[in-house]
Amino acid sequence: MPFNKLHVPQNLSVEKCRQINDLLHDSLVENCAVNPEDYFCIVSRYAAEDMILHPTFMGERDVAATIIIDITLLAGRSDDQKEALYFDVRERLKNIGFPPENSIIYLTENGPIDWSFSQQGSVKKVLGLAPADLEKGPNLHLQRKSGSTAATRQST
Repeated sequence: MPFNKLHVPQNLSVEKCRQINDLLHDSLVENCAVNPEDYFCIVSRYAAEDMILHPTFMGERDVAATIIIDITLLAGRSDDQKEALYFDVRERLKNIGFPPENSIIYLTENGPIDWSFSQQGSVKKVLGLAPADLEKGPNLHLQRKSGSTAATRQST
């Protein structure tokens, strides 16, 4: 259950933002075993003067063109999975013509109790997850008691 937030410069096109989120989602599916139907993103745009970033901290970057990729997801991925995600996302950015050095990626992990998609309550409650279910790790595929949920990508 990742929720991606892309913090981008105002002048980055809608199409490029969609490309970035698509490659991010694909990398999460491939490297972190995310359910392909868990597709959520919000894009926040900022003026260059509104982003205060060190231009050379842990690598040089063009502050005015830097994007911040903020991923919130269920806890349980290994350090190796996270490192693979960081590397893969930057390779994919390079493949779409976006300078990977102008990206900052960070993860925030949480549990099923921290998500709610309906009036029924938390994911933990809706799915009826017991402590033993939670020990199985982050690979929860949203299955409502009355059927599965589905999300689709919107094409431009």
